[in-house]
Amino acid sequence: MSTTQQPPHAQAAERTAQRARVFPPKAMPALEYTREVAEATTPIYEKVRHVIPEIEWPAHAPYIKAINDLKAERNAIILAHNYMTPEIYHGVADIVGDSLQLAKEAVKSEADVIVQCGVHFMAETSKILNPDKTILMPDMEAGCSLAQSITAEDVRGLREEHPGVPIVTYVNTSAEVKAECDICCTSSNAVQVVESLGAPRVLLVPDQYLAADVALRTDVEILTWEGACVVHQRFTGAEMREYREAVPGVKIIAHPECPTDVTAEADYIGSTAGMITWLKDNHPEKALLVTECSMADNIASEAPGVEFVRPCNLCPYMKMITLPKILDSLVNMRDEVTVDPVIAACARTAVERMINLKS
Repeated sequence: MSTTQQPPHAQAAERTAQRARVFPPKAMPALEYTREVAEATTPIYEKVRHVIPEIEWPAHAPYIKAINDLKAERNAIILAHNYMTPEIYHGVADIVGDSLQLAKEAVKSEADVIVQCGVHFMAETSKILNPDKTILMPDMEAGCSLAQSITAEDVRGLREEHPGVPIVTYVNTSAEVKAECDICCTSSNAVQVVESLGAPRVLLVPDQYLAADVALRTDVEILTWEGACVVHQRFTGAEMREYREAVPGVKIIAHPECPTDVTAEADYIGSTAGMITWLKDNHPEKALLVTECSMADNIASEAPGVEFVRPCNLCPYMKMITLPKILDSLVNMRDEVTVDPVIAACARTAVERMINLKS
């Protein structure tokens, strides 16, 4: 019986057995803060000393060295979103960036194993684009409020309600939703994706605030869904005005997932990658990043001289990814992300259409 003819539980058991043959479990390394560990991780600590107190470093350093050693043994790489904590972002990540950057780099990778440090839809996207690679998710419960706000059935309902209208899905969605849509987008390229369709009206799901921002930047009529990010939705325009009054001269840099009364107060609106570029190009004395809290911690070393005002809204899902969980994933090859091949094929078309757009 071929794998495709087997019931799901048998397929899962066979994948587990095959993975164990290719990547046998290893013993958990010693996690002591030795002189060797200190020497190996000192250059990393220099990048994060502004956000991690020296007294805390001995707790992180053994995990960082163990993970980096094990990556080489497993031919693995770690993709880390900009919202990861600094010890992950600077300590063990091979590739960092926003959703679009990570999606593109996942395709280029020659690693056998990809450890996705972000949330579940990102790991699914990596698997969709790399069906022959092993994709590990350090915590399978690390989800996303946007991804949970819409289902494949919802998309099919939208098609019935708006026949002939192309549907663009933000990458913050499940593989099943991507498979029902025409093309994906990220906050970096949403306007470009919408206009590439050459249609007078487009559905952009599920983030209502990203859709509202895109509607201001294009002549295309934008229809949307009432989804929102649990982090960005908490910011308010009144809060932004209070910061301006309290911190004279501060530049407000907002993510397009923020409510419209927030983006109306911003000096710049853009993706996390766009924020980094804007900071490097403009060198403001003071900046308020209206996005997930770890973002400012991670890019402070890339924007020397900028004083960051930190409204600390944490993503509960992103913070589920930790160094101990990453190490456990690599030691035991645990929590592999899989996508049904039929769904993956349809979702891959939507993702690749986005990736293949000319800049």
